[in-house]
Amino acid sequence: MTIHDTAVISPNAKISEGVRIGPWSVIGENVKIGKNTEIASNVVINGWTSIGKNNKISPGAVIGTVPQDVKYDGARTYVKIGNGNIIREYVTINRATEPETATVVGDNNFFMAYTHVAHNCKVCNGVTMVNFSGLSGHSVLEDGCVLAGMVGIHQGARVGRLAMAGGLSKVVKDIPPFARADGHPTRIYGLNTIGLTRNNISTPVIEKLKKAYKILFRSGMNTTQALKKIEEEIPLVDEIQYLINFIRESDRGICK
Repeated sequence: MTIHDTAVISPNAKISEGVRIGPWSVIGENVKIGKNTEIASNVVINGWTSIGKNNKISPGAVIGTVPQDVKYDGARTYVKIGNGNIIREYVTINRATEPETATVVGDNNFFMAYTHVAHNCKVCNGVTMVNFSGLSGHSVLEDGCVLAGMVGIHQGARVGRLAMAGGLSKVVKDIPPFARADGHPTRIYGLNTIGLTRNNISTPVIEKLKKAYKILFRSGMNTTQALKKIEEEIPLVDEIQYLINFIRESDRGICK
């Protein structure tokens, strides 16, 4: 364990072996930090925050502070961060609003400088948020999705697995999995074939997804009709079934 002399750390904080904490960082009394996590200078970690192992947190990041929500009344709420995340300069991750709820970050995510994760959000695994992109409260980023620079996600919206939102996109509805989305407001422009290939999705499955997306977005059918046609005409491999379930479970509706 290496802790700089100027760091301010509550005696009640739980710091595991191998942790490194840089100058002028502040660690609150209810914080737990896992093995071999590196915390640079001028980082603030507060509230009921738990951070796993092998994370790298850059200067100026602020994690676990009070949510930016006028309904918050001081209740005990959480930030729960997994392992292997890269959290760059001036990233902010707020704790949840409602008592005993959490803002949750999984494993191996990359938060570039000035990105924001609001209260009660869920960021799954392998997600990339590019500089200045931000999540409003209760939004969800599923595994492997990418938000380009300055993307804004509306409260409660979801971005599906391996989907990608282009820079400056205004996301007010759910982006279905495996899609390429862009615009203000966001529209679907096709399948994220590069992302699918990089994540070892087979060519036959990609071809089935292409057919499903043509039915969803180019057939002129409404969503209910399109989903029924997909179920009738395309073998329900896991990725197709996941796409169908995602759309049917959507509260906000999907981008078109």
